[in-house]
Amino acid sequence: MDIESVPMNIPEDANIIIGQCHFIKTAEDIYEALINTVPASWFAVAFNEASGPCLVRVEGNDDQMKKVAVENALAIGAGHVFVVMLKNAYPINVLERIQRCPEVCGIYCATANPLEVLVAKTEQGRGVVGVVDGYPPKGVEKEQDVAKRKEFLRRIGYKL
Repeated sequence: MDIESVPMNIPEDANIIIGQCHFIKTAEDIYEALINTVPASWFAVAFNEASGPCLVRVEGNDDQMKKVAVENALAIGAGHVFVVMLKNAYPINVLERIQRCPEVCGIYCATANPLEVLVAKTEQGRGVVGVVDGYPPKGVEKEQDVAKRKEFLRRIGYKL
């Protein structure tokens, strides 16, 4: 078995969500979850089939997000993995709805940070073993850092 680090393409002002799922209607169900939760968002979902024709199934309401979702799904190359690309919304807005889709088994990550997906390659195929999301800690927050965090959350509308 070999493990490969696969960097993800995340356009400016976009977020990525990567997860594991199990059924051909994943793309449609995640599309419906996204459009019904934040209709003003721009998004796409690409789903890698793991049997039959083994196609990348893609749905979305934005051509750029569809292109990037497919590019990232192909780069991962593991069956039953989905990639959501999201603009004009945050993962916190949609993650719970995605997790409630019956075919979603789990979520690996939801981020706008630089991201690498760790992929194991075997004779059978490829599988996601984890992710490297962002950078390591540089220290522990101090009082001024707490104030900045709280101000940021209020500025983007998540706290009063």
